[in-house]
Amino acid sequence: MDLSTQIEGDLIALLDDWFSLPETYDNDLDAQIAQWYANPPQVWPKRDHPYFSPSALGACPRELYIKAKYGNKVKDKRRNQPHQGRWQKLGTLGGDLIQRELLAIERNYERLTGNVPRFKFVRNSDGTPMFEEFAKTNKLVEQDGERFYLYGAPDGIMEYVTDDGEIVRVGLEIKSKQTTPAQTSLHTMRAPDSGHARQVVAYAHMYDVDYYVILYVNYAKQRWFMSDEDYEKTPDIRAFCARITDEHKREVFNKAVEVTRAVRENKPPKLDLDGWTFNSFKEACAKDLSEAEVEELRQQVERAKHSSLPQWRINSLAQAFREIKELRKGVK
Repeated sequence: MDLSTQIEGDLIALLDDWFSLPETYDNDLDAQIAQWYANPPQVWPKRDHPYFSPSALGACPRELYIKAKYGNKVKDKRRNQPHQGRWQKLGTLGGDLIQRELLAIERNYERLTGNVPRFKFVRNSDGTPMFEEFAKTNKLVEQDGERFYLYGAPDGIMEYVTDDGEIVRVGLEIKSKQTTPAQTSLHTMRAPDSGHARQVVAYAHMYDVDYYVILYVNYAKQRWFMSDEDYEKTPDIRAFCARITDEHKREVFNKAVEVTRAVRENKPPKLDLDGWTFNSFKEACAKDLSEAEVEELRQQVERAKHSSLPQWRINSLAQAFREIKELRKGVK
């Protein structure tokens, strides 16, 4: 068994064992967390070079270009559907839950089970755990003659103790699933989302870790009582650990290099219609397009309609182009 596989299994086993125990109250821990967040450190992005958040490295190049050039002042301010807001908030709260429980495990697990947990958060010099606002940073990257920053905060940087007693730094990224229990079944989920895999490569570079875990937590449960067989086939948490190499970093950072060069040369990259749904700079991107680029996108949609692409993707491309045309009304 390689170390990545062992880390995955040990993290799931620890969380499953902890959550099977009777609930443990820890008022001192909750008070400490509240105190930490009452006065968190403030770290802002540096502006002497473009900056990218790890979660955005899979985004549309034109969106990244617009953000790097004009900043958040041109970010969309349109309303979302209310259920989408609740969906996003629940995902955030799920990350908070896992972080809090891992802190509780550090304090209580050995006392309750007699076993020393193999995972604990790395601590800053002031005793705060290395996650969220307490780990936010700017990391300068130099590649292919371009310079840019990675800016953001991880869900956690942990220490893991191997069978031989070696301490290994391991990153933690927590993601939520909410639609169906099947999303985290062994049959459906066989690998992490490609965008999440890119994201943790950036975090690994920012925090000098070689191993990174993506933990999926599914809030859609099959039923209250499940047989062991059913739970084994359709668990509500899954973990995927990867060893991050320099080759991974170079591949993931290529887009940031291209966008940084595009900003410096004032040559906007192409807009990616496939990335339109989660583009946070739709209006600015649409109005920045030239007429020639709009025509190119129209032709792309027409080709898609006569291709073998699945219908859902054709519909998505067509809808994106309709929105772009609507946003461009009045543009000369």
